[in-house]
Amino acid sequence: MKHTNENAKYETLSGIESERIYSPDNTRIEYLQELGFPGEFPFTRGIQPTMYRGRLWTMRQYAGFASAEESNARYKYLLSQGQTGLSVAFDLPTQTGYDSDAPMAEGEVGKVGVPISSLEDMEQLFDGIPLDRVSTSMTINATAPILLALYIAVARKQGVPNAKIRGTTQNDILKEYIARGTYIYPPAPSMRLAVDVIEYCARNLPGWNPISISGYHIREAGATAVQEIAFTFANAIEYVNASLARGLKIDDFAPQLSFFFVSQMDFCEEIAKFRAARRLWANIIREKFGANDPRSMMLRFHTQTAGVSLTAQQPENNIVRTAIEALAAVLGGTQSLHTNSYDEALALPTQESAQIALRTQQIIGYESGVTNTIDAVAGSYYIEHLTDEIETRVRDYLAQVERLGGAQRAIETGYVNREIQESAWKFQKAVDDGERTVVGVNEFVMEEEIKPRIQHPDPAVQAKQKARLRELRARRDAARWNESLRALENAARGNDNLMPHILSCVEAYATVGEISDTLRRVFGEYRGSAAF
Repeated sequence: MKHTNENAKYETLSGIESERIYSPDNTRIEYLQELGFPGEFPFTRGIQPTMYRGRLWTMRQYAGFASAEESNARYKYLLSQGQTGLSVAFDLPTQTGYDSDAPMAEGEVGKVGVPISSLEDMEQLFDGIPLDRVSTSMTINATAPILLALYIAVARKQGVPNAKIRGTTQNDILKEYIARGTYIYPPAPSMRLAVDVIEYCARNLPGWNPISISGYHIREAGATAVQEIAFTFANAIEYVNASLARGLKIDDFAPQLSFFFVSQMDFCEEIAKFRAARRLWANIIREKFGANDPRSMMLRFHTQTAGVSLTAQQPENNIVRTAIEALAAVLGGTQSLHTNSYDEALALPTQESAQIALRTQQIIGYESGVTNTIDAVAGSYYIEHLTDEIETRVRDYLAQVERLGGAQRAIETGYVNREIQESAWKFQKAVDDGERTVVGVNEFVMEEEIKPRIQHPDPAVQAKQKARLRELRARRDAARWNESLRALENAARGNDNLMPHILSCVEAYATVGEISDTLRRVFGEYRGSAAF
């Protein structure tokens, strides 16, 4: 928004009008008096009593490219530089259930993440990384049960007991039908698989977050902050209902639910968004679902700075953008944070740019002073007004989704996509018309720019992956492999939880593509809907 007229109308990215000044005259005083304390219901001020005075957020850098070997080297480098958790990016073939030698994988192997086709690849990815001492987040959805099974199998080979396996599978298939498109199966069997993971983890992996219900991709597709929280919570309610229908009790699995949000450039709105989300989720899980365990009511979330805010023009400016977004996430009380690298609008990040991104978090955590007190922004008239307003608007959206029959039905009718597309169009129009300034893009443009060094994927990666798969298929136990896939197919035609069967398959060195194809034969493939 251009700031040139004192009397102009200024709005947040969600369209919330900002008054010239906030004071007791235009703030609900009773709300300020009811703020409460961090670590107490409804957790507006944070889910832990001491927040970052007790422990800083987990610093993760999303990484994965080229091959398991190269990605392993990057992970070890980042851990040596002070990163405190891993975050794995998988390539598109892995995300959509194809092996690296499949015709559909041609030209995409290792491009936007690491290619993982088998337990052998997964072993290489975590070679020398003790899984009882590191928490791993895996951005994977349609093939989440397979990648979790691969991770469990690697942990078993390392001698790590289930109780010490810590991390997260994204496993949020509903948002794939909204924003990303890396689904494989129709919605019903996809939901079955997502709940299989939730149920399996509730019974076997107490330290694992079986799902990370994701507003990040919804926001990156053009949603506002309000829509990001509203549609994420609508999806979350759908997963909770499906898990309850499976026979789980709310307090059996709700403490393991996690969320994934973006931190965008509207600094104050983002801080308020996180506060509103915590308070709203605490009330939903207690009032709507009758949870009694305070851990069930805690909104635990990972944050990533906004990829869509990065510009190819004057890319060094992205360092500043990322720092502002990361600071908003910290002041908003995130439990885990990834900071984007400044060159990601152009290519995969280099080691140097990834280090700058990590250092951004460390400077905020160790030098800025914002972690000296538990909640530095509480009582800000403006922040509290925005928090209140965001919660009200999110509730309105949730009521509309419920009237439509829930998240899955709202997605199928095209309602969610239409709302997001409208917001995306409004924002882009404001940029194109010069009503919102993007530095280096529509204002303060330079004729000639210095381009950073670009990291290019090795074109030989796919050939190496194909050779590894040929060798693996030649030496694995064919009888054990065949029996495991046959058992999986039979189970898929019934009602069993498929996680134990998938685990047997990966331990028999069945590949991601072979397991996915087995399920394709039973479930079919989803080709999209005209309503989307």
